[in-house]
Amino acid sequence: MYNKEALDHPIFKIISQSAEEIGVDAYVIGGFVRDYILNRGQHKDIDIVAIGSGIALAKQVAKNIPNRPKVQIFKTYGTAMLRYEDIEIEFVGARKESYTQESRNPIVDSGTLEDDQNRRDFTINAMAIDLSSSNFGNLLDPFNGINDLEAKIIRTPLDPDITYSDDPLRMLRAIRFATQLDFTIESTSLDAISKNNERIKIITNERIVVELNKILESNKPSVGFILLEQTGLLHYILPELTALKGIDEKEGQRHKDNFYHTLEVVDNIAKHTNDVWLRWAALLHDIGKAPTKKFNKKVGWTFHGHEFEGSKMVYHLFKRLKMPLNDKMKFVQKMVFMSSRPIVLAQDVTDSAVRRLVFDAGDYVDDLMILCEADITTKNPNKFKKYHNNFKLVREKIIEVEERDQVRNFQPPISGEEIMEAFNLKPSREIGVIKEAIKEAILEGHIPNEHSAAYELMLKEGKRLGLKISDC
Repeated sequence: MYNKEALDHPIFKIISQSAEEIGVDAYVIGGFVRDYILNRGQHKDIDIVAIGSGIALAKQVAKNIPNRPKVQIFKTYGTAMLRYEDIEIEFVGARKESYTQESRNPIVDSGTLEDDQNRRDFTINAMAIDLSSSNFGNLLDPFNGINDLEAKIIRTPLDPDITYSDDPLRMLRAIRFATQLDFTIESTSLDAISKNNERIKIITNERIVVELNKILESNKPSVGFILLEQTGLLHYILPELTALKGIDEKEGQRHKDNFYHTLEVVDNIAKHTNDVWLRWAALLHDIGKAPTKKFNKKVGWTFHGHEFEGSKMVYHLFKRLKMPLNDKMKFVQKMVFMSSRPIVLAQDVTDSAVRRLVFDAGDYVDDLMILCEADITTKNPNKFKKYHNNFKLVREKIIEVEERDQVRNFQPPISGEEIMEAFNLKPSREIGVIKEAIKEAILEGHIPNEHSAAYELMLKEGKRLGLKISDC
């Protein structure tokens, strides 16, 4: 089969010419070939395998590109990378691999194209297109990957038990590709993932998170998380989620399965935002329910304080997985902590409650509303419509209150310096008391968010505290 149209980009002619100049054979392999056949749009990452030195080929390619791009060399792995326009191209020499039980890092030897295709994770990633001038565009597909693409199947080239045991990251990659491409993992391969799930322990948390993010960024993340749970991988990666699974019953009272509810919420939010951190917030919004679950004869099952407990768990989860403990983590924490606020507010949409919501959420109030709307998973059409209508009222009230009172990213109309000057004070507790009184009065709607009204209240509060107005 010929795929010359796949190689329309001028970089492939440059690579072909460069390979001929240094006497090596070169092939484009992996994701570029797969995505071209699937018609998934322009690929910005290209993997080139050389029968010989990938580093030497990269250097020769750079020489043949007019602006001579810089070649990044990774001697440890025998790879090199350069950028051409907006494309990142990685070069590697064909190799064969062998593994030890303790590590996913293989012992590498030079090999043939067949060796290199044998070491690939899945048949759909083992297809290569020849870049030699005599066979330019010829597809080399030893494992019938093109048939698996047509059948939408994820299958390993060799024995899946060995493939996954050798490099357990491939188990996550199988699930990630199944989620991204809406493919099915072939049954023998799926069984092998379950059999080898404990091997995931040798994979670094950083690499695990890369795959989790890609699953979360897909159109329907629940596909991946259900597979992670079914194969037993989720227990090792996110036990906070598996703890939500199941329905308890006491005295005829049951609660919903919070695991599957969570996945519905994630799928819902995926329809409205590409922000992976907001998707993380959806995934973790109920993790506090497992440790706070209690049964009360009068009211049934309760999860009091699960938002607060969940927000604390977010920090420990991010730390364990070596995820960023910066503003991204704090954002997810805030979303989890506030996840029920708009739901409660929607039952009684008062100005003061909306002001407090906007004050507490700040720039993230819109994200919080998206999360809360995604949290509506009721199958009752009347309830569904009612909840969404209530949230619509909340959104309208947020706009109205914000335009009038400007409490998002609230800055008090009276500064600490002004209070000090008015009462001839040095830094003291009284300044904080007065500022808090002004803030509360604005949020409750007792005074407008204006300097004159705030100044008048400052004088009253100062008098109440026994402070004297400065004569200056």
